[in-house]
Parts: sequence; C-alpha cells; structure tokens
Amino acid sequence: MKTSLKALGLLAILLTVVVIGGCGSSNAEGGNSSSEQDDATKPVAVQGAMDVEVSALLDEMEDYKTEQQGGYTFYVGEIDDIPVVVSRTEVGMVHAAASTTLLIDEYEPKAIINQGTAGGHNPNIHVFDTIIGTEVMNIGSIKTDHLDDEKGMEPDSWHFMKTQMREDGDIKEVASFKSDPELVEKAWNVKGKYEYGNVVKGKIGSADVWNREIDRIQWFHEKAGTDAEEMEAASVAQVAEGFDIPYLSIRTVSNSEVTNDDIEDLEKAGQYGAEFAIEVVKEIGK
Repeated sequence: MKTSLKALGLLAILLTVVVIGGCGSSNAEGGNSSSEQDDATKPVAVQGAMDVEVSALLDEMEDYKTEQQGGYTFYVGEIDDIPVVVSRTEVGMVHAAASTTLLIDEYEPKAIINQGTAGGHNPNIHVFDTIIGTEVMNIGSIKTDHLDDEKGMEPDSWHFMKTQMREDGDIKEVASFKSDPELVEKAWNVKGKYEYGNVVKGKIGSADVWNREIDRIQWFHEKAGTDAEEMEAASVAQVAEGFDIPYLSIRTVSNSEVTNDDIEDLEKAGQYGAEFAIEVVKEIGK
C-alpha cells in the first residue's frame, strides 16, 4: 500500500509538470505577449520637451490617462482612434535620452515622432516654417586640435565627432541619424495642411546650447549643413536606433538670428508644430 501511494504521488507530480510545461510551451508558440502585440495596437509616440510643445496634442486627445515614470510624464490616449502616447521629455539631451528609453520600455511604440521648436540656421527658412528632419546630428560633439597656452581658439580646425553605436557586438560610427524614410514620406504627404508657413525637408542639429552668435550659427550651417538647432532630437534618434524603433524629427522654427523676421515666439511655434504632428499621426494611422 505504501509503495502504491508513493507511485501515485510521483505520477501526480509528473502530470503537474507536464500540464504546466505544456501551458508554457503553448503560450510561447501561439500566445500574444505584450512584447509581441500586434503592430496595429502599438501606439504612435509623439514627444515634446515643454508644455507648449504638447498642449495641442492633449487637446486633440481630449480623454487621456496621465502616467508618471520617474521625473517624466506620459499621456496615453487616442487621436482619431489611433493609439497615441504623448511624452513630455523635458529640455535637454540627457532628459530626452532617459525619457525615450522609458517610453520604449513601457509603451513599445511602433514609431517615435520627436517634434517641437527650434532656432533657425538657414537664412532661407523663416520663423514658423516647419522642418521635416530627414536627419539629425549631435552638433555638441566636437574635437579640437591641440593649441598651446595663449594661442586662442581656431573653430575652422574643429572636427565633428561621430557617435559610436554597438550593432551585433560590433562598433559602428554614425555621423548623423536618418529619420525613417516611410515616416518622412507620410509627413511630406500632409505638408499642404500646414497653414502657418512653409514645410521643408532639412537637417536638424542638437546640443545642450542655445546659439545666438551669428558667426557661430553660420559656421554650423556651413560645416554641418544644419538648417535649425534644438536640444533633444539627436539623443532621441540615437536611443530609437539602438532599439530599432522607426523615428522622425519635426521642428518648427520659433526664432532665427539669420533672417530679418524679428520674431521670437516659442508658444505659437510649439502650437503650430504640434498641430502638424497631429496630421502626421493621422496619416500614419491610415
């Protein structure tokens, strides 16, 4: 009798293991984990560093849930039945990188649109014009040649440094980060809906600086080919590329030292840029 009970006990344990193992195997092969959710259910992420860069998006969503991750705020809702998460990144390269990492980890977006305001570098691009950033570059990453004490500075000899990225275990160097071509095309498709200026394609420069020296701005424009500058896009693009998430930069010019516009208006530029981003989201969701 004792031997029979032991045998029955072992049989019960084996059956339990088989059932649990079978359930786990079924879920791995046919289940829908959050990391494998259907692309249609994944949100489009839209970022803005400041309240003036996200307020129009929140007005469009109307009904949304506010979530806090550390010092970063995310607003989860829909635009035209399209799942959307709006991220207020805060200003600066480190804030943008940190909030983007949290965004990807928590919400698994199918695309990231980094949008907001920018200062103009191109004399042909005016205040309230909007730039679809086909590429973004970290213009704060610069190497200088050695000069002895009291020899001054020689900006013409400065070199832009490339960003190192690890891919499949190997290091690659990136001079600039390209926006996803399909997202660029979708943004270009809705350029006619922008009413406040021209929509152009261009190159965005990012750094934790606010340049107002005309010679320095012209130096960036000539040496790096930048059309505008801001403080987040390149770090967002770097993180997005590291996680293989499609990325797009959109920037509306709020001020320029190299045109005669004589306008500096972050609030209007932030509003106009976010309204354009809404149209891009709708185009993505078609």
